[in-house]
Amino acid sequence: MRYRARYLGKALLILVGVAVLGLLVMALWNSVMPGLFVGSRSIDYPHALGLLVLSRILFGGFRGRGGWHRRGHWRRWEAMTPEEREQLKRTTVFSGCKTREERI
Repeated sequence: MRYRARYLGKALLILVGVAVLGLLVMALWNSVMPGLFVGSRSIDYPHALGLLVLSRILFGGFRGRGGWHRRGHWRRWEAMTPEEREQLKRTTVFSGCKTREERI
C-alpha cells in the first residue's frame, strides 16, 4: 500500500509541477513577447504546455541529467594518470587536436 501511495504522490507532484510550469510559461510569454515583438500574440494554457513540450524535445531539459551529465567523464579524467590521458588522447577524438606544444 505504501508503495502505491508513493508512486501516486510522485505522479501527482509531476502533474502539479507541469501545470505550474505551464502557467509560468504562459504568464512570461504574455507579459514579454507582445511588448517585445509587434506581431506576436498572447498564448493560452494549451499553447504554453505545447511550448513546454517543444522545448523539452529541442533542448532536453526537465530531468536531472540536463547540462551537467558529463561530470562523470570529468571525474574519470581526473582519476587517470598522465600516461592514461596521453593514451586516451591518441586513441579517441582528441587525436585530431593539437596540444599546446605541437602548435608552437
